[in-house]
This record gives sequence, C-alpha cells and structure tokens, in this order.
Amino acid sequence: MNTNSKAKRILCYGDSNTWGCVPGNDHRLRYSTQGRWTGILQSQLGNDYDIIEEGLNGRTTCLDDPKPGREDKNGLTYLIPCLKSQSPLDVIILSLGTNDMKQRFNQTPQDIGRNIIKLLNAINDINNYEAGSIPKIILLSPPLIDETNPLANENYIGATSKSKELGNIFKEIALQNDLAFIDLSQIVSPSIIDGLHLEKRSHQKIADTINNALIKDIIINDGPVA
Repeated sequence: MNTNSKAKRILCYGDSNTWGCVPGNDHRLRYSTQGRWTGILQSQLGNDYDIIEEGLNGRTTCLDDPKPGREDKNGLTYLIPCLKSQSPLDVIILSLGTNDMKQRFNQTPQDIGRNIIKLLNAINDINNYEAGSIPKIILLSPPLIDETNPLANENYIGATSKSKELGNIFKEIALQNDLAFIDLSQIVSPSIIDGLHLEKRSHQKIADTINNALIKDIIINDGPVA
C-alpha cells in the first residue's frame, strides 16, 4: 500500500499475464513483484503513483468457466465490487481477452470485442464508485497465442487466428470510446515454453510502454494514446 495520500491510483485489471504467471505447465509459479510488469511500473513511477494489481489466472472478460473449481473466473462479476472497494481510482488498465479464446467458450473475435464493451460499460457506470470521478482507461489487447505449442494446444485450438484479429477490434473499440490503447501483440510475443505466457523481458517491455502512455498522454496531457 502506498501511504502517499496524493498518489494517483492505477488499477491493473487482468489475467495470468497481469498476475505474473511463469511460462510452463505449473500455473502456481509467479514472477516476483520486481519481475511483473505491475511491479516494474510501480518502481518506474515512484511514490506519486499507487499501482493496484488485480490479476487472476484464467480470468475471462464476462464468461463463466464451466470447469469445476473455476467459478471465480468471470471478470465482470468481480470487477464491480473491485471498483467499489478500490475507489477512488485515477486510471484503470484493462487487460483481458486471452482466456475468452479457449475453445470451450466458442467465442469469435467479435464476441470478445462485445465482451470488452460490457466491462467498459461497468467501468463507466458512476454508481460503481464510492467517491471521485470515473477513471481514465487504458485498453490493452492481448498478446498473440501460439496454438502450435503443445501446452497452448490443450485449450486454445483456433486461438492463433483469433488473437491476430483482436488488436484491430480492440483498437476500434478504443477509438469509438476515446480510450487510450496499447496492442500488446505489437510489443511482446508469447514464450516458446508454453505459447501463451510472457517472459520477464516482455513484462519489462509492457511496463515501459504503459509508463510512457501514462506520463505522456494520460496523466500530463489528459488525452488518448495514438
């Protein structure tokens, strides 16, 4: 917790690549705080900013996972109480969509775009905040998925082509809603270990890119990222 009462509060709401899952088949392994993009970003921004890390392995946008023991993966269900408990917020970094591409959900890229809009509508509902104004949003589109990797192929058949489409779909959503936007597929690649999760160097790249967006376009200039 950042005890600076004037610190700008930034909620990072995402899935396993926000949680910091180490590539491989043991999803309990997590990078240290210093190795995750959220922790790197906190170090870069310093005490005038408070990074609130809300990543969860397997989190979807708004889909209920039918597999036993995964009842907590619906991102929309958890988002609303999260917004209320973490209010006030200055910025929300929204990074979801990867898990929606699992074949068991049978979602098209267009479906996933509509799912993201449901999350944006929840964020833009002033009733979800105890105090303060609606926060600014940075929308991240997911990294690519390499379904030819055996570990990714277990759940992500057909996801490679879907992940290639999401960048343009998310970008259009961002433009229509005047949001900041970063296409992660243009700056990082999935690990060759599992075709899905990110290496430490990718976490560094994400932190660098978001840092630039926050300082240059969100906090200082109060405008969208091109």
